[in-house]
Amino acid sequence: MKKIEYYFEQFLWKSRFLVLIAVVSSLIGSLVLFVVGTMDILKVGFSAVNYYLGRSEQDIHEFIVTDIILAIDIYLVAVVLLMFGAGVYRLFISPIDQSEENGVAHPFNIQTFDELKDKIVRVVILAVIIEFFRAVVDIQFITPLDAIYLALSVLALAASVYLMNMNQGKKTEVDKK
Repeated sequence: MKKIEYYFEQFLWKSRFLVLIAVVSSLIGSLVLFVVGTMDILKVGFSAVNYYLGRSEQDIHEFIVTDIILAIDIYLVAVVLLMFGAGVYRLFISPIDQSEENGVAHPFNIQTFDELKDKIVRVVILAVIIEFFRAVVDIQFITPLDAIYLALSVLALAASVYLMNMNQGKKTEVDKK
């Protein structure tokens, strides 16, 4: 019976390498999103150059801000995938030597699932805020109530960021003790 237990435990230990599927997939997804975001920024740049050189009739002021905000949002999702891949690798497979050399503050130096979750949630919240502001740029105010709704939305976002930072400050104090 001891021999069966030994082999089963060995199988369980080696099964941790299954997370490499998620790690590689998230890194590929991150690379794709970085390329897409960069291509979007380059497209906006070429449109701006063509507009100011008189080669284009389309007014860049109609789309430039929203397109750049969308590219930033894409970059943030790419960062989430990168942090997820590196964090899962570190937690299941092995610490990343280069991140260890850079100290605990490095984003890839994740110690626990809670820390990975917190870092990802913070970036996702930032992406949601950026997406909100991208949507706000296109809003047409018809009634004064629309402006009030916008102000309340901004207030709610500011409060969530404040609470998130306040919670992070408490975690830092606990970690120091």
